[in-house]
Amino acid sequence: MTGDPLRRALDDVWYCVGESRRFRPGRLAAVRLGEEAIVVGREESGALFALRDRCPHRGMALSAGRLVDGTLVCPFHGWQFRPDGQCAAIPALARRDDASFTTVRLPRFAVAERSGLVWIAAGPEPEAAPPIPEVDFPYCGMLVEILEVEASFDLVALSFVDPAHVAYVHDSWWWRPSKTLKEKVKHFAPSPFGFTMTSHTAKTASLAYRLLGAVPEVEIEFRLPGVRLERITAGAKRIANSTFATPLGGGRTALINAMYWNIPALNVLKPLARPFMRQFLGQDRDVLQTAQKGLDRKPAMVLIGESDVQSQWYFALKREFLRAREAGAAFVNPLEPRELRWRS
Repeated sequence: MTGDPLRRALDDVWYCVGESRRFRPGRLAAVRLGEEAIVVGREESGALFALRDRCPHRGMALSAGRLVDGTLVCPFHGWQFRPDGQCAAIPALARRDDASFTTVRLPRFAVAERSGLVWIAAGPEPEAAPPIPEVDFPYCGMLVEILEVEASFDLVALSFVDPAHVAYVHDSWWWRPSKTLKEKVKHFAPSPFGFTMTSHTAKTASLAYRLLGAVPEVEIEFRLPGVRLERITAGAKRIANSTFATPLGGGRTALINAMYWNIPALNVLKPLARPFMRQFLGQDRDVLQTAQKGLDRKPAMVLIGESDVQSQWYFALKREFLRAREAGAAFVNPLEPRELRWRS
């Protein structure tokens, strides 16, 4: 890869590639991670595997093939690969053919499941990556929406830490009915591979919050590479609202929102909630795609005031991650606790 590493999505980290239910036993699925095409399969045992989606013979997409007795079979010439990537057979070889396929192997990617989602590591050392997010309470409901955004990974990830855009982009009757900008005061502390807006009492203006039947406490964490974790607590009631960015290559990024709850009554509202989630994410997608056109003409950003400090922190964290990886050293969070004020 070429260009400034600070302007690219990080590798050696985990990215969400979809819901677990998408990857069914005995089936193959194609996913993109940056410029890498990957085939994901689930064995009958339930174990997942992820391999480069390209047969080394003549470049065929292996995701167009099938799993036969636990072996991935290329649909072009029938080359067979085990879940570890090792070539297991080349049917066209004659008995007297002395060609050996024992050295043919597909690159393999680390793959994991957490809280109903599948994650793939984009580099060879995922053990040193920021941890995969997990929901920390028993949940009875889950809702996931994924949109493709024609915008850079950085621009999408920055929208997770941009409080000033909410009043303008998400000005919906069911989310932000107030037309008056008010000064907000929030406290932040460094956390592993990111920072956390420490727990605070939420305002009751949001219809989504009023459904909890109590004024909730809210904590919001951001961590590399592009993960936003909102934890909402109202007594014993819990909601986790998680948002992730995944690079798709070609200037495209997946915007993924996963919501979890332990409130059985909310399961009845799930069919109604999906259109609202899609509308909310669609508002972000539309404005990000328009903004990307401006950045394509001139890539510089002017970050001003305390409302943009979190965006500056994002680049500081990313710079430190790249420095640590280049030096073979441990990541050292460069941030300090701080109070931020902005109007929104």
